[in-house]
Amino acid sequence: MHIPAGASQTVELLRFEDALALSGKSGGYDPETWLYVPDFYTEYRYILGTKGRDPLICIGINPSTAAPDDLDNTLKSVARIAEGNGYDSWIMFNVYAQRATRPDDMDRVCNEALHRENMKAFAHILSGIAANGVSPALWAAWGTIIEKRDYLPGCVREMARIGQAYGGRWLCAGKRSAKGHPHHPLYLRKDEKTCAFDVEAYLEAL
Repeated sequence: MHIPAGASQTVELLRFEDALALSGKSGGYDPETWLYVPDFYTEYRYILGTKGRDPLICIGINPSTAAPDDLDNTLKSVARIAEGNGYDSWIMFNVYAQRATRPDDMDRVCNEALHRENMKAFAHILSGIAANGVSPALWAAWGTIIEKRDYLPGCVREMARIGQAYGGRWLCAGKRSAKGHPHHPLYLRKDEKTCAFDVEAYLEAL
């Protein structure tokens, strides 16, 4: 369980560029296998995943306790779905980067500095994939939790703009909610297949 020590505005943030430059130097995991930014456990997380040329990028709402070699059940499901759909790796991103096991503990007000650095991380990963001639596979997987905070839809809209800039393909997996929200990774069948997700239509109706 991760309960935030307080509002993320009270936490000293490491900028994404600085966190990326330091990544892999703290020890405790194999930097040839894992992407982890920042690469130490703290109140926020920009990136967690495995390295490969064609990853499945899962987008949830916010990170919890997972770290390299210590995945929670959600990330174990993400890894299974990625492998079952033929991807060579997976990356977990989040609409909002604050760690909170219970979404009700997330910031009441968006921390614009944290959001800005999170979007830098998202653009960095997508640009690298696109540079390899691969269309980034963006798995919308935030479930109904997007309704928890008023600022979350706006964060998704920015991710959609970044995804479009790098030729991203939006996907979902499992049954969508009555309001059209894409299914959360937890409790999906291990053989669940991804399918196309019209993120623009979804956002218009959101």
